Amino acid sequence: MRLSMVVEWSKGSPFRYAWKEGKLSLVAVDQPAPVNYGLIPGLFNPADGEEVDAVFLGPPLPPGTRAEGEVVGMVWLRDGDHKLVLAGQKPLDSRAIEPLLAWFHPDRQPAFLGPLEAQAFLKSLGLPL
Repeated sequence: MRLSMVVEWSKGSPFRYAWKEGKLSLVAVDQPAPVNYGLIPGLFNPADGEEVDAVFLGPPLPPGTRAEGEVVGMVWLRDGDHKLVLAGQKPLDSRAIEPLLAWFHPDRQPAFLGPLEAQAFLKSLGLPL
């Protein structure tokens, strides 16, 4: 399954933006992101009431870029604020997963789940598969 996301935080950059109403706003300067981080526009996660977070594996992409990729899995978090993992090409580069999981606080118990679990999560949100 392929989805499109908007990049809010570029891989390797400390500048974190928020995508609201089709515009980017700088919200923080933080630790550099290990992946391209953003959201799936129009798809909401009931755990936080915000659009579903997503990461795009691969080279850095500028904030505001729309990236389309294959859903290769998700980062499961204890609080339900799961992150979809997209990749521009298969197979999945497993070297990107360890720094991604380490990016989240251990109290959130991050775990990488595969594409079937990611699709089940999307189905639970009402996305037709």
